[in-house]
Amino acid sequence: MRHLRRLGFAWILLFLPALAQAQDFGVMGSAETINPGNFKLMANPIVVFQDGAADNEVGISLLAGYGFTDRVDAEARVAFYDNVNFLGGDVEYWILKNGGLDLSAAGGFHVGWGDRVVNSKALDLTVEGSGRIAPRLELFGALDVARYSLDIDDRFDNDYTTVHLVPGIEYALSDNLDLVAEIGIGLNDDSSNYVSGGIAFYIR
Repeated sequence: MRHLRRLGFAWILLFLPALAQAQDFGVMGSAETINPGNFKLMANPIVVFQDGAADNEVGISLLAGYGFTDRVDAEARVAFYDNVNFLGGDVEYWILKNGGLDLSAAGGFHVGWGDRVVNSKALDLTVEGSGRIAPRLELFGALDVARYSLDIDDRFDNDYTTVHLVPGIEYALSDNLDLVAEIGIGLNDDSSNYVSGGIAFYIR
């Protein structure tokens, strides 16, 4: 019985790399929060680059957000990949605004699940700066950190952290429509590089 249990845990651990290599939602936006009383809807495909012989992972992230004040918004997100899905949300605070450089911080939580991966939960923290380099174009950069806990036996070290450096651009196509693109650069062994681009639509 003990050997069967160990074999079961070993089988579970085989799938940990697949979950560790998955990117959840991306950052996908500048440091500015959503205007108070406005809604934001967004869809962005994500390509995650896997190491070795594993196939690259392709998914899509969907977002719905609302601006509560001129400095605070909240966003709910869901992402779908072949082997894993994510659901979560965050609250963002605009720390420094309208000084040439904008700075914000966001904290949140998300869960992951799938038929071939171990279920997970994670705390998220993102610190982001952005600035306008043209009338319709903003450049942003973020440090995106997620601390994962996996739903397996406590005798195993079942926590890990992903850290991404994320440069990107946000271009205003119109007053209500933005084009956003970014590159995620994994800064540790549990983080994979990714690219993402999408459209944000604002309901004002």
